Amino acid sequence: MTTLQHPAPAGGMGDIDGRAAWLRMVVCLALATIGGAGMWSMVVVLPAVQAEFAVERAAASLPYTAMMVGFAAGNVFFGRAIDRFGAALPLAAAAVMLSSGFAVASLSASLWQFLLVQGLLIGLGSSASFGPLLADISHWFVRRRGIAVTGVACGNYVAGALWPLAMQPMLEAGGWRFAYLMIGLICLVTMLPLCLMLRRRLPEAANDAGAGVPGAGLLSAGMSPATLQGLLIVAGIGCCVAMSMPQVHIVAYCVDLGFGVARGAEMLSLMVGAGIVSRLVSGVFADRIGGARTLLIGSAGQMLALFLYLPFDGLVSLYVVSLVFGLAQGGIVPMYAIMVREYMPAREAGARVGTVIMATIAGMALGGWLSGAIYDMTGSYQAAFLNGIAWNALNLAVICFILWRSRPRNLTRTMA
Repeated sequence: MTTLQHPAPAGGMGDIDGRAAWLRMVVCLALATIGGAGMWSMVVVLPAVQAEFAVERAAASLPYTAMMVGFAAGNVFFGRAIDRFGAALPLAAAAVMLSSGFAVASLSASLWQFLLVQGLLIGLGSSASFGPLLADISHWFVRRRGIAVTGVACGNYVAGALWPLAMQPMLEAGGWRFAYLMIGLICLVTMLPLCLMLRRRLPEAANDAGAGVPGAGLLSAGMSPATLQGLLIVAGIGCCVAMSMPQVHIVAYCVDLGFGVARGAEMLSLMVGAGIVSRLVSGVFADRIGGARTLLIGSAGQMLALFLYLPFDGLVSLYVVSLVFGLAQGGIVPMYAIMVREYMPAREAGARVGTVIMATIAGMALGGWLSGAIYDMTGSYQAAFLNGIAWNALNLAVICFILWRSRPRNLTRTMA
């Protein structure tokens, strides 16, 4: 068995993997969970928004699309800002955008006003609670970087479990507008103090702790950073087009099979819950075998689950396959952040992680639409599952190519 042993941080860098690093991880996880309201709130209020503005379901879904566009762009914007200014200031600005977005959205007089606010304020504001946070926490860990990054990434899933529940009493008390106003207030009073706790920055030399070569990653991919970035973008799109098939369409698939909406919602919840476990376990694996190999395992598991959806369409078997799918896919996206830190200069982590995360979001958006279009053409989800498998194969091919070209740089290997 081959284990990667990261060198100990140099003198004067004792905060790396230390108490300050773990405290920062807890703060980042809290910010990710609170900021995740931007992604999940629209899902909860969609029926109420549709009824109030008297529009079709497709039109009522556009604000969610606008939010995702803003979320994707914001990962790059705030990632670059964190590279330049550190975490506290950009995250505080994002928190103000997010909280003011909820407040302004609660006053929207038309669907189009609501849509613009969802994209320009809520989407952009909430984006800082994912990719940029993953990039920031990656600087504070070497030996436990995998578990730290995936731990913070769990905030997005925890938000999906907590915010819909927290919004129910708000909705009952005053409707969706009151709920949005209260969410904005909660985000403001909780996120700003947390952002202030991230004011400290590590010395520049510490950002490349474990690399041995200042400004270089732990591994050499045998290609330029731009080429590697392009490959990671392709891989991110491929895995998430495949990932979106069950996540976006499992409820509709269950309805087609006669099991109803409730069973499909339960399977979706099962995927999300298993995804949290998957992220944490993937972090442990990444600390031992590296991000690329861990991503390869997760992607292969996801592809297997997609294959299993083809022959098994009974109720019990769908629960089992959905559990397998969640356990496979949950750790995939955070591995891109870890790979960026393994292969690329630390000073570029925010921008490069944000760019790859943007690609994964684009993959989810493309895959959700593409699966629906294939269903419309064929009248069945079987071809849509096959389409997901093909995109998943592209992801596997790219990761295998990166691993084939990789070679260790200043790593100590021990054989067990």
